Amino acid sequence: MTLDDLRARATELDRGDALAPYRDRFSVPRHANGTEVAYLCGNSLGLAPKATRAFVNEELQAWEALGVEGHFKERRPWVSYHELFAQHLAHVVGARPYEVVAMNTLTVNLHLMLTSFYRPTRTRYKVLVGHTAFPSDRYAIASQVALHGFNPDEAIISAESLAASHVCALIERHKDDLALVLMDGVNYYTGEFIDIAAITEAAHRHGVVAGFDLAHAAGNVPLALHDWNADFAVWCHYKYLNGGPGCVAGCFVHERHGFAREPLPRMAGWWGHDKHARFAMGPRFEPIPGAEGWQLSNPPLFSLAALIPSLEIFSEVGMGGLRAKSEALTGLLDEALRAVLGERVEVITPRDPARRGCQLSVRVKHNARAAFAALGAAGVICDWREPDVIRLAPVPLYNRFADVARCVEVLSCAT
Repeated sequence: MTLDDLRARATELDRGDALAPYRDRFSVPRHANGTEVAYLCGNSLGLAPKATRAFVNEELQAWEALGVEGHFKERRPWVSYHELFAQHLAHVVGARPYEVVAMNTLTVNLHLMLTSFYRPTRTRYKVLVGHTAFPSDRYAIASQVALHGFNPDEAIISAESLAASHVCALIERHKDDLALVLMDGVNYYTGEFIDIAAITEAAHRHGVVAGFDLAHAAGNVPLALHDWNADFAVWCHYKYLNGGPGCVAGCFVHERHGFAREPLPRMAGWWGHDKHARFAMGPRFEPIPGAEGWQLSNPPLFSLAALIPSLEIFSEVGMGGLRAKSEALTGLLDEALRAVLGERVEVITPRDPARRGCQLSVRVKHNARAAFAALGAAGVICDWREPDVIRLAPVPLYNRFADVARCVEVLSCAT
């Protein structure tokens, strides 16, 4: 494949792209020369839906007009606002509506889940994680382990490979001292999509809890958390789900835990209390059945409002259509990188489309920093991860195949 071949392929694929009109529903940043950038950074922060401003403004205007009465008199009453998200989020992560809730931020939710699901004993206290787990996850796990009186250096086991065969073998090896498996759905560094179902089944075979950080998976890859039997999961909404920087996060708790006769121990707050008796202000906490019972405080309304337009688009399109275009985008990018740049780069993301999401992680073998700078200067927005990896994430809702061609052309000149 030459660059001319790549441009021609991209043009043809864009012409036949059924999702192309959705790009117009997002605000695409512009380069210094006035042209739209090739935005390949949705794995870090998704673009803003154009409808977001109206949704947020509507709630600002309601606040101005109604004050506290907006909790009950607004078109979307604030007291039940978070309930608007249950069906949408269930669709995105493959859950029942009562198994999901939008609340807090990702690491806060992770701590809440660890409080309930990491219940170590003297003999079973270890936690299995991926060796390239996101640092915030490691910090949270280490602090929870230490709070229980164990040494994180001894208690945390790292899986050197995210392949299901390797992770399941580690579970088997540590079955007598393992309390929790906490893995990424899609690894932030390599872009690898792990086999959640197989890892969950292996953990449960030995009475081990299986939880997942879906920060890079939610809105990126098809998920079926309920059917896969995961115990819990957490994720953010500002990457592939386009909720805006620092947007309120999400949480999944399987129904067997959320509706257990004896509620799990948890860090409790009044918004997780029985909603029918919430304003009675009683002294005894009675959790709402399902994931809502892990809420702490009334949610940040403007953050939730900013998330609605994107989730509505996801409901329109469906994960099947998004996944098909995602595989086509990364397929073209992978093929072009190997054909045009050859030995100058190494793609460390699995080549099998079933084992990756939107992101390809590329190791540039010489002058990687200069290559990254050249991409930015040419209006190709991506990101850098130490020591030498450039992450490229063509997102199906708003990226074109022409963006892929532009990225490869710049890299071919810069390496």
